[in-house]
Amino acid sequence: MNWISNNLSESLIMAGLALLVIEVVVLGFSTFVLFFVGLAAVAAGGLMTVGVIPDSMLSALLSVGVLTALSAVILWRPLKSMQGNVESRKVTNDLVGHIFILNDAVSRTKNPVYRYSGIDWNLSSEQELSAGTLVKVTGVAVGKFIIQAKET
Repeated sequence: MNWISNNLSESLIMAGLALLVIEVVVLGFSTFVLFFVGLAAVAAGGLMTVGVIPDSMLSALLSVGVLTALSAVILWRPLKSMQGNVESRKVTNDLVGHIFILNDAVSRTKNPVYRYSGIDWNLSSEQELSAGTLVKVTGVAVGKFIIQAKET
């Protein structure tokens, strides 16, 4: 604790950088709280190094609090809009393209179960498919294969 109080500005900068790394690397920039606090800690440590803020624990805590609120007010809207600009695309995986022969008929109202890789998958199709049809998985949802007849 003595080292932290003797090197308060460096400690604030290191703590702020650690919070920024945790926010970006571990949390994937999904919450902005650690980002604002980390940014404020780095700024307060820098201001303390230059001599703008007195080198005391009370001024460090107050300045981090004020700078956190200030950065949140200024940066909240731009960061929120940046987070909302996400490209939505269909996720593909190894299950899409799997080909098998139906044991039971499938229709919009009839969704039999197919066991694959140790998991029971409900089968779903827009078209009616009879038992014995060669089918291909075109989509995957939670616990569900979306299938269609495979063209030969």
